[in-house]
Amino acid sequence: MLRWSLLPTGLRLGCIPTCSRRWFSSTRPALVEGTQRWGDTLLLPKTSFPLYNDPSADPELRNKTTEGLYRWQWEHAQGPLFVFHDGPPYANGDLHMGHALNKILKDIINRYHVSLGHRVNYMPGWDCHGLPIENKVLKQLGVEINQLTPSQIRDEAEKFARQEVASQMEQFRALGIMANWSAETTYRTLDSEYELRQLEIFRLMVEKGLIYRQHRPVHYSPSSRSALAEAELVYNDKHVSHSVYVSFDLDSTSSHMSDALRSLTAGREKVSLLVWTTTPWTLTANMAIAVNPEMKYHIVSVKGKSDNPSEAGGKESIFIYAADREDALREIQGLFTSSPIPLGEIEGSELVGATYRPIFAPLHTPSVSLPSLPIIPSSHVTRDSGTGLVHCAPAHGAEDYAVMQTLGLISSSTSSSSSTHESAVSTSTPAAADLVCHVNGLGQFTEDVSDVVGKEAAGRLVEKDVLDNGGREIVALLTEIGALNKVQRFKHRYPYDWKTDKPVIVLATSQWFANLDNIKEDAVAALEDVSFVPAISRNRLESFIRSRSEWCISRQRVWGVPIPALYHLPSNSAVLDSDSLSHIMTVLREHGPRYWWDGPVSAFVPPSRRDGMDPAQLDETWRKGTDTMDVWFDSGTSWSMLDALYRDPAASSQVGKASTRTFGADVCLEGSDQHRGWFQSQLLTALGCAKDEMRARAAPYSTLITHGMVLDESGKKMSKSLGNIVSPLTVVYGGKGKNEKAYGPDVLRLWAATVEFGKDMSIGPTMLQQCAETMRKIRNSSRFILGSLGDRPFANKVERAELGLADRYVLHRLHRLDQMARAGYEAYNFPQVINELSYFANITLSSFYFDINKDCLYAEREDGLARRRVLTVLDQVLTTMTKVLAPVLPHLAEEIHCTLHGADAPSVFTTPWNALPDEFVDAQAEQDMDKLLRIRSKVFALLEQARKDGVVKSSLSADVAMNVTSATTPDVIDLLGREENTLPALCGVSGVSLSDRSVDETAPAWQYRDHLDVEGTEIELAVRPAALQKCPRCWTFTRHEHDELCKRCADVVRA
Repeated sequence: MLRWSLLPTGLRLGCIPTCSRRWFSSTRPALVEGTQRWGDTLLLPKTSFPLYNDPSADPELRNKTTEGLYRWQWEHAQGPLFVFHDGPPYANGDLHMGHALNKILKDIINRYHVSLGHRVNYMPGWDCHGLPIENKVLKQLGVEINQLTPSQIRDEAEKFARQEVASQMEQFRALGIMANWSAETTYRTLDSEYELRQLEIFRLMVEKGLIYRQHRPVHYSPSSRSALAEAELVYNDKHVSHSVYVSFDLDSTSSHMSDALRSLTAGREKVSLLVWTTTPWTLTANMAIAVNPEMKYHIVSVKGKSDNPSEAGGKESIFIYAADREDALREIQGLFTSSPIPLGEIEGSELVGATYRPIFAPLHTPSVSLPSLPIIPSSHVTRDSGTGLVHCAPAHGAEDYAVMQTLGLISSSTSSSSSTHESAVSTSTPAAADLVCHVNGLGQFTEDVSDVVGKEAAGRLVEKDVLDNGGREIVALLTEIGALNKVQRFKHRYPYDWKTDKPVIVLATSQWFANLDNIKEDAVAALEDVSFVPAISRNRLESFIRSRSEWCISRQRVWGVPIPALYHLPSNSAVLDSDSLSHIMTVLREHGPRYWWDGPVSAFVPPSRRDGMDPAQLDETWRKGTDTMDVWFDSGTSWSMLDALYRDPAASSQVGKASTRTFGADVCLEGSDQHRGWFQSQLLTALGCAKDEMRARAAPYSTLITHGMVLDESGKKMSKSLGNIVSPLTVVYGGKGKNEKAYGPDVLRLWAATVEFGKDMSIGPTMLQQCAETMRKIRNSSRFILGSLGDRPFANKVERAELGLADRYVLHRLHRLDQMARAGYEAYNFPQVINELSYFANITLSSFYFDINKDCLYAEREDGLARRRVLTVLDQVLTTMTKVLAPVLPHLAEEIHCTLHGADAPSVFTTPWNALPDEFVDAQAEQDMDKLLRIRSKVFALLEQARKDGVVKSSLSADVAMNVTSATTPDVIDLLGREENTLPALCGVSGVSLSDRSVDETAPAWQYRDHLDVEGTEIELAVRPAALQKCPRCWTFTRHEHDELCKRCADVVRA
């Protein structure tokens, strides 16, 4: 009989082909005593690749894919230079899940570039200075800061930081991070070479006039005992302040009072300015009251409650407040003793120029010993809150300071760093004297507060915390002098120290600042050439930069990089200029940065300022500054160590890169909080010290990637108090809890690659188990292929022209996987990579290609064309799949590679991942297979129904009859004809018959029928008992009754 596919369409429907054969199980057939051991003739999968394993436990394999691989690619890679700059984690404590996510994401990117043949530079770093390490050392030693010398603290802090670096390094290694962990190829901000580069950048910024010193209000953390930059603040939306409404008495004798105000208040014994503040402790530093000259103000009378019940009313009080706040103030219960009675209205401009008595004047005898204070105009007074009159304490408020400085009420103490001798000297005493401040670095009232409240009341305030008991005593004093109208709890957004999680205050101190006004526009312009992932994060960084005019870079800490300023004691001036820094840098290069703290001041005074004095005299005339640099300045200058990479053009090839560089990094990746931290400080220091126009407008990075926070499985922030912390090392090695299984590093890495890292993400037992299951399926697919190949590459491949439809379809899907994975890695869309890989492994392979080809692989001739076709495809599939999964699952990839090529084979990453050729694309194969898969799905549904009814146990005991009843085109009929020999395997049955006769013409023992339309071709399907007997070798029902084996198996065995 002619093959059905070779007959004309009209004749095909009357022909029934010989049944195709298929064996569906990977289980060895059971043996019956006395029978031939047919199972021994099958080509069952054989592999040393275990079903379950953690390949990272093998030290040789782990080294091959981590440190060994990094060294190999750095020495041998021929592709363009790819620089991934590591933002340094803080060297304090064990790794948390945010650290793990961060490092794994970086590693995935680096490994992808290595797989492309690029030469990757990645130097892990650590941030080693600052308060947390100081505090940790003091806590471990059980001492207070004043019980150790600064030198002792530095010694202990350095020892602690280095211990923490070593500990964290080992933990990072456990995650499978590809890096060279030697001291030469990692960095620490405490390294002498690093600190010298940082000080050199600082010197360049000084020479450009960007560094200056000023006594002015800054955010100050009593808990850290240091000034803070905006980037070191977090805002607590639930902070509660005890706000107060207080009365300041108008000075009726004021010579500059406007006629309108004098007329409205004439004859009144006392007129009060009603003021609201959320910081009553700042009232001792009050220097003015601000009003908005564009607003209107009401003058009202309030009758007090009488002590004598027979009297109609008590004493009258006169208040002034903004007209626009009238309704809001009347609604505050207890603010007024009775409903205010209007007496008149006045423009805010008519209040300006008048004076008022200090609020604590009644505590002095006589009270007139304190001078009156001015009412000033200011646009920062608004209609939105308060009373429309703002108490100004320039020592504790940036807006208050700016307004009063603009009006000339306080003088400037700015000292610009300069290369000229004269302008480098800072005379800081006038402004310091002008500002009224009674709070010290501990956040406590000082004895100077007696100047305002008197000695007796000062005794209740001195050495008390302004945010605690000191603030309460202020409220008590206000009550005693009759100035308090109302205390009110007020919940509002308030700044906290990001490291101690304690509230900060605004305090006037002398600090060093970097002027950003001249570089922030260049900084924003430089970001135009930077790619952001996710794209919306660009707005965040740009807005932070635009909103900053200065950067407070000095900190009052012991453990840090010094700000090398000299202070001339006779003139109380600071010297920080090109001349002094050039000399100081020469000394530090010779003796090391630590010498600033340990050496005599005479060693640092430049020759131009020695004035003939000997070292002893210099030591008495000068002192060294004790301020340290903001840790963001420390880490922000880390870009400078990358300059050396570009000095050799041959070693820093940019050929083939979309974005070429001559300095800095291709990519930086950190948490979203680094928009106000490291991303910003890198950019500002790079532009601030730039020596040429090109560098002055170029960011030190091409791409910025940010990730969110890691939350627990229910979306809550992890904390010890909630007991919901998931440790990365517990995920890797397991823990004591019942849900704390040891998953190994690759499962944790797989989790990192499946989450949408651009926003906050969750982790927990359920998610980890899901990742483990995904990993298991990928591993099992790889294991099946290795078993089919016999743990070696397949050599006897067939040409593409000899491949069947299913083979070409799988290669078409493999090409899609290759393209989608590469696109996903390029776009940092790792979930796309994993989703495509999982679909291919689970659906295209396990549920389809493996399923239809097990019989062929096990039962066909070893060198037969059909089997060679499949092995040709599987060999390519395993190669490509391994390349796709390697950046995310390097240990699994290496294990597959070693199994296939031998334990001594080089890393899988040493062979470049080349894109599959376009000849793999076969759209026609996909269209044809889609049609066949629709038929397959319908057959599977019928088989499942038969299984439920108990008439079928194995689908191999069934045949399928297909009756094509009508067709608008011959396309589907031709397809069925071409693929008639693959239909049984495709449908999971032993035989498929094609006919134009109704399936009702025969009467099998049972039958399940359905029909479907495939692009205009009507097909009637019937699942029925297999027509032939079971073959003991392949288990398909294709054996004739009196034959020992089916024809296919008999031919194979005889051969």
